[in-house]
Amino acid sequence: MTDQQHRPDQDPATETSENPVNEQNRPDSAAPAEEATTAAAETAAPAPETAAPAPEQTTPAGGDGGADTAEDVSSAERDGDAAPTSTPPAVPTPAQIPTPAQIPTPKMMARPRPAPPAGATPPPAPAPPVVPATEPDAPAMDPVEVSAAQEFGRVAEDGTVHVRESTGERIVGQFPDVSEEEALSLYIRRYLDLKAQVELFGARLAQLTVKDIDGTLRSLTEALEEPAAVGDLDALRTRLGELKEQAKERRREISAEREQARATALAERTAIVERAEAIADTDPARMQWRAQGTQLRELLEEWKRAQKAGPRLDRPSEDALWKRFAAARSKFDRQRRQYFAELDRVHGQVKEVKERLIARAEALSHSTEWGPTTIAYRDLMAEWKAAGRASRKDDDALWARFRAAQDIFFEARNAQNAQIDAEYGENLKVKEALLEEAEALLPVKDLKATKARLRDIQDRWEEAGRVPRGDLQRVEGRMRAVEQAVRDADQHEWRRKNPRVRARAEGAAAQLEEAIAGLEKDLATAQQSGDELKIQRAQEALDARRAWLEQVQRAADDAR
Repeated sequence: MTDQQHRPDQDPATETSENPVNEQNRPDSAAPAEEATTAAAETAAPAPETAAPAPEQTTPAGGDGGADTAEDVSSAERDGDAAPTSTPPAVPTPAQIPTPAQIPTPKMMARPRPAPPAGATPPPAPAPPVVPATEPDAPAMDPVEVSAAQEFGRVAEDGTVHVRESTGERIVGQFPDVSEEEALSLYIRRYLDLKAQVELFGARLAQLTVKDIDGTLRSLTEALEEPAAVGDLDALRTRLGELKEQAKERRREISAEREQARATALAERTAIVERAEAIADTDPARMQWRAQGTQLRELLEEWKRAQKAGPRLDRPSEDALWKRFAAARSKFDRQRRQYFAELDRVHGQVKEVKERLIARAEALSHSTEWGPTTIAYRDLMAEWKAAGRASRKDDDALWARFRAAQDIFFEARNAQNAQIDAEYGENLKVKEALLEEAEALLPVKDLKATKARLRDIQDRWEEAGRVPRGDLQRVEGRMRAVEQAVRDADQHEWRRKNPRVRARAEGAAAQLEEAIAGLEKDLATAQQSGDELKIQRAQEALDARRAWLEQVQRAADDAR
């Protein structure tokens, strides 16, 4: 009977309620097979993906349906309640042995089955999972670790597996009719899986987040509470306790890193806000609206990137910064609207002024009073510049109209001047000949004769008439240069013959000669005394008087 109840291919329909072992081992007597498997996954670390489903022959420890005794088997056979079988009981092979993650724990198997509602038909018991004939290769276990773990396990004669802990022995499962090594290998593998998970957690602790740390610790703590595993579980729990202490330090580091990241993010966003406020506080008269509007849009995108990529700030700080940023943008927009509204008003006034100037320019465009009208247009141009600028579109159109009115007048004037210049071409030839004759008088040798000839040339110059406008400055300049040279010669001659000038020169010369005579005596006296300083001063004074005397004598000679 014991063999039958542990066969994985046993038909559940042949089981009866009179067999206490079968009733307890049915999946629906404690929880459905899927529920048991799910609960096992929640209370322990996940097993490899190649694990096979847990066999139904496992008997939970601590239940009241333990292994059948000889008396139970005999009684059942006598009563004819046990289902006859035509095949011998199957012994699980190592390939059919499930992984520890698929083995229901005693705590899970002891879970009571919820009672069905009154009057409801109980659901049919699901068929026990079928153990595949073969299982994908599981990773090989280290013989040294297996040997060390076996020291903490024991298998009873009926196949019950025990694990030794500091609190005593504890039943972890039952695998009858297999060797002790095969029975223990299941639970040792589970222990090694748990150990690997603990060590992996320790190796990755420095890279994990608080959420990952808490979730892993919670999962490992639950898995190590009463695991169906054989090994040094006390040492594994001690190691997990050490990792919990390390996790506390890691949490503090993460907290410090978060605070630093928040402080950095706060500083970055504060800098964005301050740059936005600096733009908004710029004097509207000096504001570059397009460029600084682009800067504000770029700051908004920078804010979004910082908000998306950086750590979240506390709500009060983020709200306060955003309010400042939004206020700066609103202030900029408000000032821009006000500025352009005022600019539109000013442009409208400038447009009105320039339209009046255009009307005056158009009224003068057909005038033939060339001189006065030219002056009037010059005044209109000064008023145009002082009026300021209208909008670009309007100002270009207004300037085109103003320029067109001026062009009408100046084109007519230029045409008239061209006609006059053609008529004055012969006069130009006469004046150029007179210029050559006048320039031949220089340099002045006979002042009286030169002045007489120059007066004759000037008379003929006036009789020659006007010359073209383009040549007027050139020929007039050459004639003025000749006239100035003759005047300079006449002035020099007058100063030379002036008696008063000659008398002053002769009187100054006499005084200097007298002073020189006195200085010569002083120099001789100094030389006799041998005083170098007196000699030097007397010599310098004497040289200066002699130089002055030379200049006075030259002036007196010029005055003769």
